[in-house]
This record gives sequence, structure tokens and C-alpha cells, in this order.
Amino acid sequence: MDRKRCTLKLLVQPSRGLVDEMFIILVQKAPSGFQLTVHALHKCEDGHSWEAFGHYTADTIGTVNVSEDPSLGGTYSGVEQMGLLWSLRPVPGSKPGLRLRKMNVQIPMEVTISVYQGHQTEGFMDQVPLASVVVERWYMAPGVSRIPITEDGLTATLFLPPGPGPFPGLLDLWGGGGQLVEYRASLLASHGIASLALDYLTAKIIMETGKMVDLQYFEKAYKILEQHPQVHGSSIGMLGLSLGTSITLKMAVYSEVMKLRCAVCISGCHMQPVDGSVEEILKYFNQNADRTRISEENELIWRDVLLPVPSDLAFKVDMGRLKCPLLVVVGEDDQNWPASESAMDMEEMMEQAGNSHLLTVLSYPKAGHLIEPPYTPHARASLFKSLATREKMIVLWGGETAAHSRAQEDAWRKLLVFLKENLYSGSNPGTTSLSHL
Repeated sequence: MDRKRCTLKLLVQPSRGLVDEMFIILVQKAPSGFQLTVHALHKCEDGHSWEAFGHYTADTIGTVNVSEDPSLGGTYSGVEQMGLLWSLRPVPGSKPGLRLRKMNVQIPMEVTISVYQGHQTEGFMDQVPLASVVVERWYMAPGVSRIPITEDGLTATLFLPPGPGPFPGLLDLWGGGGQLVEYRASLLASHGIASLALDYLTAKIIMETGKMVDLQYFEKAYKILEQHPQVHGSSIGMLGLSLGTSITLKMAVYSEVMKLRCAVCISGCHMQPVDGSVEEILKYFNQNADRTRISEENELIWRDVLLPVPSDLAFKVDMGRLKCPLLVVVGEDDQNWPASESAMDMEEMMEQAGNSHLLTVLSYPKAGHLIEPPYTPHARASLFKSLATREKMIVLWGGETAAHSRAQEDAWRKLLVFLKENLYSGSNPGTTSLSHL
């Protein structure tokens, strides 16, 4: 087809939205039966470029609707409305071990959606597309406030939803990579929950003193939320991923200061020295480092380091003492932590103690460790810097891309329902209805 005669039209709606919001992609005015490639390109803040693409054939009226029509090949196949985001991968020639993470939530993630002639798999940068649209994907909704927190030695950022409040609150903890990671907290604030992202491994006070934070550090963060005039002090929850779950479970069960309304644990476990500090928890995890396995691609597999699940209550959180609702999210192909085994043991402990009504487990076949907000590109393995040695290594997280992406979408939807049911309800902690999750 002569591209001069092609008046093809590309529509993406909404062209500006939250990252967990679906968009519709329509190609119109193509010739009947025209073969085309719909391509997505994103250049992230570290300078690396990511792409995804699907192969389509226009119908008899020259239209392709990505929401309804199947991709016949590319980085995803079948009817996948958001495949152009969740299947994003580093462009050919990129260095290995990349993981796409938003650093500055005050600017959008920009994705260029383009249409190319024919079913293509490479060389997109060397061609002029038939049509292109730039789409903005935001973690911060209009009106969300970003407030750096440095008081009491904390390294944290508070995100407040639009309006006067008071809003329910949430402490948001990431895992063993450290840093102040803000994108999940900002997205939760976009859904009406005042969220405090907390750095507890590479915080300024750690850099200055050379000492790990104590457990009071987390209680100080809780008090920041509890005492904030725009936060409902009796409606505060806690969310952790990976190592963040260890802290979340410890504080939920043993802290006399933190009266959590609910807790969420993603890809974590309850095995740890229950009387231990953060430093002692990390030492406990590292004492069995010889159980690390290496994949055929030379990636580190850490899931066996904490196995078998101990029977000694000195080395696992006493889940029978938990008094608030708990949502546990498990990827059954998690190669980093024994999340499945931990979830089963927690359920058994709670059944024996008579508080299993507080527990909801979401378990996803073929999902890996890094269960993130919807449409986040799946990283089966990526570079990880050891906090102890500063050494960089490739760690295997696990998961199959399509199944993992579906798990992220489902888990996020149910996580939001769980938080809103427990943080917005006027009932006492521990009374919740989750039958529809």
C-alpha cells in the first residue's frame, strides 16, 4: 500500500489517566484486511527504552479495536486490552537485568502508541509510523499532595488525597532493595488513602550513623499518620512487599503502639526471629545463604533460604495473636521467597488459634515475586544490589508474563476493596466481610 494514500486514524482514550486505568486503542480508516502492527514505546527515567507490540488485521470497515480484536503475534497474543503496557520489554540491545520502576511520580509515564504497516517485529526506530499518539500514565491523580517527611529521623513521603479529609491512612513498605519508593503510595492516595512511603534500609539516619533503624522507627512513622490532621487516626493500615511483610507482620502482632485496622502482605513470609531487630532479621535471613540456588541463566534463587518453615515460635510470628484483618498475596512461582509455604503455615496457625476468619489469601499460579500495580511490566529476573556487600547480582523473581500480569490486575482490585472495607468502615478492627473477594 502506498503510504501517501493511507489516511489511517489512531485514537487512544483516555490519553491521560492513572496507571491502573484501562485505555481503549482504535485504529480507523485502514484498508479492509490491512495487516498492521500496533507498537508502544516508553523511555524511562534511567534512559532505557522499552517496547511492546501486537499484530492485527483490520476488519471489513478498516478498523482495529485492541480491546476486542486478537493480537496474532508480537509481545502478547489474543485479546489483551492492556497488552501494550504489561508486555513492555527492553528494546533489543539493552543491558540485561532491567526493571521498569517510576522514580519521579510528579511527572507522568509517557508512552508513544504507533501504528506500522505489516506484521513487524523489529526495526521500529528506523521507520516512520503511519500514525502516533503520546499517552500519559500518572501515579498521582490531580490534587494529590506530596509531602516529604524528615521529622523524628524518618526518611518518608506522605501522599494525601485531594480534599480536606480526614482520610484513612496506610504505611507502605517495600523490600530488601531499600530506597524511598513512592509510586505505590502515590497511586493509593489517588484512590483516597493517605499513604506514607517509608525508607527503612537506606534512610538518611542510617547513612549518617551507620546503624540500622530500630522497631521504634516504624512506630514513629505510624504516629506521623495517626497525628496528622487530615488522617483518621483510628483507621490506619500497613502494607508490605517482600521484606516489608516481615516488618508488617511483626508490628501488627507485637507492637503496643501501632493499632492497625488491617494489614496487607505481598510476596512475603512470617519466618523471622520474633524478638529480633531489623538487623537481626536480615542476619537470620543470611545465615542460610548456602541454600541459594543458581538457575541455568546464572540467576540467584533465594526461596529455599528460609525453608523449611520452623516449628519453633521463636522464629516465626505468632499469627494466632493477630487481631486485625490480614490480606496475603502469593505468587505460586515466587522464586525469591517461600511465600506459598509461609501462607499455608500462617493459615494453619490461625485456624488452630481460632482467628482464621481474619485471614484472606490470594494465591496466583504462574505469578512471581514482584506483584505490583496493574500493567506494570513483568520482570522475571532483574539486577539487585546487596545492601550488605553493595554487589550487583541478577535475582530470579519468577512468574510467566501473561499469568503474572493477570495476577497483578486481580490482586490490585481486591487489595483496594480490602483496604476500603476495613479502613473506611466504622466497625471495630477484626470485623469485616470479604466474601466477594
